[in-house]
Amino acid sequence: MLTHVTRSIVEAAVVLLVMSFVVYGLIGLMPGDPVDLMVTADPSITSADVERLRAIYGVDGPLLQRYGLWLGAALQGDLGLSRTYSQPVLPVLLDHLGPTLLLMGASLLLAVAIALPLGILAALAPRSPLDGLLNLLAFASISVPSFWLSLVLIVLFSVQLGWLPAGGVATVGDGGLGDRMVHLVLPVAALTVVTLGPLIRHTRAAMIEALRQDYVRTAQAKGASRARIVLGHALGNAMLPIATILALNVGGLVSGALAVETIFAYRGMGKLIYDSIMANDFNLALVGLLLATLLTLLANVAADVVYAWLDPRIAYG
Repeated sequence: MLTHVTRSIVEAAVVLLVMSFVVYGLIGLMPGDPVDLMVTADPSITSADVERLRAIYGVDGPLLQRYGLWLGAALQGDLGLSRTYSQPVLPVLLDHLGPTLLLMGASLLLAVAIALPLGILAALAPRSPLDGLLNLLAFASISVPSFWLSLVLIVLFSVQLGWLPAGGVATVGDGGLGDRMVHLVLPVAALTVVTLGPLIRHTRAAMIEALRQDYVRTAQAKGASRARIVLGHALGNAMLPIATILALNVGGLVSGALAVETIFAYRGMGKLIYDSIMANDFNLALVGLLLATLLTLLANVAADVVYAWLDPRIAYG
């Protein structure tokens, strides 16, 4: 078990290292750099100032050399300076990480709480009208873009009905817990809806497969109740593929949060990454994207641990 988890962590570290090079290269290929923007905004900047600023922001050499210098500094805890915030990248990111984790966590918990019962109901009555309706809802959830759904929710609940705020984290001058929760409703709803579909579909498929196994027929022959067979026998075995989908959904939640936070002007990691890319804030965009990658990798490592908890038969070398 410990060996397997250690191997998963090492593999995640290698993937993160490769992704750091890929993301750094893609950002480095973007036209312009932070110093070009400074020169455009302030024509009085001299050539000496430009050279000094390029050295400060690490954009004064070939791409591979810049990446090597950035990686060396990052391994020592120096992630660079944010041009737009004029401070180190890490405090800026940590300041925005909490709201995003709250948004993602609430959406994932709500999606699981809704999708599991619906997936089980669909599996208990396959090809029934209820199964057809739930499949239709799942396909609609999978098909709808998060940004479009966010705009529809704003138009309906904020503009037409006036029930909920259209964006932001809290009302200026208020900022209480209740006010923050109200501002979370629409972003959480948008992210939950786009997460529901895959969970319902995979829960249904896993439960149908589990209900066909011999141990289910054995339990039925012994007179076990329907609830005990479904919840006590089939669901536990069906959780293995569902745990995989949950881990994969973290990556979808991160990308979905980028669109949802931007539409709702929600002060989180997604909006921060979008704003930093638009402002050519290379260091902030790079570390933000890598932090999002790290969250996805950690979710996959957590899924490996959950496998062992759900199925003790799994042997780890």
